[in-house]
Amino acid sequence: MMHKTFGVNLSRSGAVLTPFLLAACSTLTAPTALSLGQDPAAACAALNAPVPASAIGIPSGAASIDSATLMPAVPVAVAERGPTPAARITPATGPFCRVLGRIAPLDSKAPPIQFQVNLPLQWNGRSVQYGGGGFNGVLINALSLVPAGRFDQPMPLAQGYVTYGTDSGHQNVPGQPPQVFAQNEEALVNFAHASYKKVRDVAVTLMTRAYGRAPEKLYFFGSSEGGREGLTMAQRYPADFDGIFSRVPVINWTGLQFAGTRNGVATMGEGWIRPAQVKLVHEAVLAACDAADGLADGIVSDAVSCKQRFDVTQLRCKPGQAPDACLSDVQVKAVQTLHSPFEFPFALANGVTTYPGWGVSGEGTPAFGPTGGWNAWWLGGAAPAMPPLPNNSIAWVYGSGAIRYFYAPSLSTDVRSFQPQDNAERVRAVSALMDSTNPDLSAFHARGGKLIVLENMADYAQSPYAGIGYYESVRQRLGAARTDSFMRLYTAPGVDHVGSGAPSNVDMLSALTNWVERGQAPAGLQLVDFDFKPPFAVTRARPLCEWPLWPRYQSGDANRAESFECSK
Repeated sequence: MMHKTFGVNLSRSGAVLTPFLLAACSTLTAPTALSLGQDPAAACAALNAPVPASAIGIPSGAASIDSATLMPAVPVAVAERGPTPAARITPATGPFCRVLGRIAPLDSKAPPIQFQVNLPLQWNGRSVQYGGGGFNGVLINALSLVPAGRFDQPMPLAQGYVTYGTDSGHQNVPGQPPQVFAQNEEALVNFAHASYKKVRDVAVTLMTRAYGRAPEKLYFFGSSEGGREGLTMAQRYPADFDGIFSRVPVINWTGLQFAGTRNGVATMGEGWIRPAQVKLVHEAVLAACDAADGLADGIVSDAVSCKQRFDVTQLRCKPGQAPDACLSDVQVKAVQTLHSPFEFPFALANGVTTYPGWGVSGEGTPAFGPTGGWNAWWLGGAAPAMPPLPNNSIAWVYGSGAIRYFYAPSLSTDVRSFQPQDNAERVRAVSALMDSTNPDLSAFHARGGKLIVLENMADYAQSPYAGIGYYESVRQRLGAARTDSFMRLYTAPGVDHVGSGAPSNVDMLSALTNWVERGQAPAGLQLVDFDFKPPFAVTRARPLCEWPLWPRYQSGDANRAESFECSK
C-alpha cells in the first residue's frame, strides 16, 4: 500500500596524482586505467563526429558536437560570495577534454538538449552525471563539487571520472519566467526525464570513442531538482546507473508546487512575516528544542520531536506588545499553514494524495546570496505579489509560475484561487511526468543499483518529510530487509536546502562507490563544516545518522563527531 503522506591540494600538471588523491582513489576497486593517448589534443578533437539517434535508447534526434577542446589545468579558487556555500569553491582540475554539443528535438518547435562531457586525460573507467536545479534551463558543466561534497577533497573529474551534465532541453530567456518552456510538450518531457537519459547515452558513446571502452560504472549525483532527476533515473531507467545520490530531492513535484503556492498566498498582505519576527520564531524554536539533544549549540538535532514541542500560538500578540515582538492572528495562521499538509481531492501519480507540511528549525538561517531560511525560501523581501516581484520568495516565484505554465496553461489564470480540481486531467498528466514517487525500485535493486538519499531537516525549499515518506513507502513495498540491502536515508539536522546552517558536507562519492564496487555499506559517515580557504580545515563535525536516528551529545569537544552518538 502506498504511503500517502510524502507526497585540496591537487597537482597542477593534471597527469600526476598527489598522495591525497592516490589515497582517495585507492579505496575503490580500480578498473584498468585508460588515457587519451600520447596526443590528447588530437584525440579530443577527433570526438567532433555526430552521435546518431540509434545510439540513444529512447526516441530522439541525433547529437551534434559543437566543440571538442583540450582545456588547461585550473587551480582551486574561492569566491567571497556565492548563491550557496559550495558555489564559492572552484575545484582544481587537471587538463581535460571538454565536449560541448546538442541533441536535436523530434519536434522542430522544441529546443535542443545541450550537454557538456568532460573527459580526463587519465580515466578510471567511471562516470558521474550531475543533476540540475530549479527549472534548469542552464547548462550544468559538471565541473563543480558534487552535492554535499567536501571542500578538501578532489571533485570527480580530478579523480579520473568522466563528468557530464545538461540544461535538460531548454534554455532560460532573460525577461521570461523560467517555466515558459513547459508550453512545448517535448520540452516538458525532456525536463521531466527524457533529457537525462538521452545525455547519458550520448556520454557513454563519447566515452567509448575516446577510450575504446564503455564505462564500467556509472553514477548520478543530484540535489533538489537534480535529486528528483536521480530518483527518476532509478524508477524509469533502472538499468542505466550503478549508484545514485539524491540530496534534498523534490520528490512529489506536483505536491510541492501547490503547497508552495498555498504557503505564499497565506503570507499575502498582513500575513507576511517581517525579518524581525522571523528571528523571534527562530529563537522561540531554539528555546523549546535546542538543548533537548544535550547541547545548546544553535542546532535542533531532533527536528521531528521539536515539531510536536513547538507551539507557534504562544507567540500570538497580546495587548500592548510591540508588532515585532509577537505574531498577529493572520501571521500565526500563515505559520500553521506552512506546517500543515496539502491535501489533494484526487490521487496523483502512484496513489499519492498528500504533500507533507514543513518542519521546524533553521527559520532564521542566514542567507547565502538568495538562499537561506524563511527569509529566502518562504517569505522573500516583500509580501507575494501578482505578477511576482524580483524580491519575492523563491517558493512563490517557483510555485506560482509552475501553476500557471504547467498545470493551468492560460495566462489569465489567477493562481491565488486555482485548485487542483479546476484542471484535474492536466494535473494528473503532469504528475505522471514529473513526480518521482514510484516506490517500486525492484528493477533497480535487481541490477545491483545502490541509492542514497539525504534530507536536510531545516529545508524550506521542499519538505524533508516528503523524502522520508518516500523512503518509508519503498520499505513498505519491498520490505525492510530488501530495502536496506540497496537504499539508505540520512537526515542532516539544522541544515538548509543548499547546505548552510550546520555541518553539511560529507564524502558521499566514496561511500557510494565503495558500496557499489566493494559491497561495503555506508558506515561511520560524518557531516563537517570548513574554513572557506585552502586547505579547508574542518571546524566542526557531527555524525551523519541514518533515519530515524539523530545525533545526541554525550561528552567531550562539541566540535567533534566522536562526542555524539546516533540515537532515537
